[in-house]
Amino acid sequence: MIKAIFFDIDGTLTTNDSEVLDSTRDAIKSAQAQGILCGVATGRGPVKIKERIDHLDLDLFVMYNGQLVYTRNQDIYCRPFTKAILDQIVDFADEEHRQIIFGGRNRMDGSQLMKWSQKALLKQVAGWMPKWFPVRSTKRLLQSFSPRRKKGRYRKLSILQEPIYQCVLFSAEEETPRLQELLPNCSFQRSNPYSVDIVPKDGSKYHGIIECIKAVDIKPEEVMVFGDHYNDIEMIKNFGIGVAMGNGLAEVKAQADYVTSTNEKDGIFQALKHFEII
Repeated sequence: MIKAIFFDIDGTLTTNDSEVLDSTRDAIKSAQAQGILCGVATGRGPVKIKERIDHLDLDLFVMYNGQLVYTRNQDIYCRPFTKAILDQIVDFADEEHRQIIFGGRNRMDGSQLMKWSQKALLKQVAGWMPKWFPVRSTKRLLQSFSPRRKKGRYRKLSILQEPIYQCVLFSAEEETPRLQELLPNCSFQRSNPYSVDIVPKDGSKYHGIIECIKAVDIKPEEVMVFGDHYNDIEMIKNFGIGVAMGNGLAEVKAQADYVTSTNEKDGIFQALKHFEII
């Protein structure tokens, strides 16, 4: 029996225009009316989260790839970087003049380019790009693009005095092995081709959900999850029901118990009907 459902946001809970379908909203309300807890498991932080999911009245929040977990009323799990590891990340970003932002509880700060990239508009623009667009070469160009090359640029940020749960680095996928070597005490989660989420070692949506359901006395087999990208694979493989969106990556679909329709065509509603949850 399913007692909790967790949804990835981008490409899953929301459409390509960052809206929530009426069918999705109704499906979630129907599940909640039966006593099923509904929440998000996302790489995003709490900043403006309500605006991104159209003020859905959710119960559980697994944010920053599992590093910050809470309900409407209380924190369940908070796992920021240690000062030593955060210092390593800051030194790397400053020495290589990289585009990076730092995610705290109530704000994000760092590269203006990266802050802009977190906006829904960028994903819409990416979706409009023709197939012939040179994505890989553009990523490499922007990765090295740093108009504000100042020594200690990030070290001076006041946000670094707060707990930091995740950093988002502009980085091509082929750079991941190098990052793992340079920052061995971190984990790297990808939800798009343009950037990588850096979290404390072994951090993931899966581990965040585990902490969440322990607090509300729910077993892993009583959990259903929805996702579409690489950082959703671990949770899709390891909970009771793992659903891949029709628009998801082939690697995600291969690990899912069920592949539903897309985020544009009532995918969440369809899956919940298929499993007779609503």
